Amino acid sequence: MRGGLGGRGRGGRAFGAARAEWTKLRTLRSTWWLLFAVVVLTVLAGAATTASLTAGDCPVPADCREDTVKLSLTGVWLGQGAVVVLAVLTMSGEYGTGTMRTTLTTEPGRIRLLAAKALVLCTLTAVAGAVGVLGSLLVGRMLLGADGFATPGLMEGATVRAAFGTVLYLTLAALIGLGAATALRDTAAAVTSVLGLFYAFPLLAGLLADPDWQEYARRAAPATAGLAIQATVDLDQLPIGPWAGIGVLAAYAGVALLVGGWVLRTRDA
Repeated sequence: MRGGLGGRGRGGRAFGAARAEWTKLRTLRSTWWLLFAVVVLTVLAGAATTASLTAGDCPVPADCREDTVKLSLTGVWLGQGAVVVLAVLTMSGEYGTGTMRTTLTTEPGRIRLLAAKALVLCTLTAVAGAVGVLGSLLVGRMLLGADGFATPGLMEGATVRAAFGTVLYLTLAALIGLGAATALRDTAAAVTSVLGLFYAFPLLAGLLADPDWQEYARRAAPATAGLAIQATVDLDQLPIGPWAGIGVLAAYAGVALLVGGWVLRTRDA
């Protein structure tokens, strides 16, 4: 009986922590602006990239081997930036305003607090990501179809995997940002570090002279590895498989959260 009561008590505290974090995030205007940016950047950048593919790029558009699904989802490359900023502010914002001490007084379970922030952040990111991904695919189909390109159905297996995987990619990117902010406790440092990881790492990998090392770096880069999930054609030419790439990104997220959780538990607010 005591165990049952204790379990319900722990469940109630976890629910209370999640509800408190939801209240904090939804009352911040920046949250909604950043979520809006995720959707808009993803759709508009994807539309711009898709529109750049013309009939001249493929003599017979209907037989073109261009990965139209991946092309439509290119905007995630920009949308992830807004996700990272939102994730970092979810934690570092409280350190910046000095309200973290109050938060920890209200919720002394530090790992529970981190888990609550992660849950709310992932939910919001997944919803915004799903809207952005669906919008990108619909706009891409419209633009490509008008030029005569073959567009796979939205419910085809490869398309569903690319769409679901892209939402998962954004969610894992959010967890990396949250973990970095928890460890570094500074908005500028965390944003710079995570954006460098996602944007600079792939560029540096491309500069390596040795082809073998370049291949290893592309497999290890979180963006390059994670975005392999968007590929629907010529999978054998990828540096890493779609789900293996997501596994690499998940490893980054796990390490970031473990380090962040350790710092949160061992250091004063």
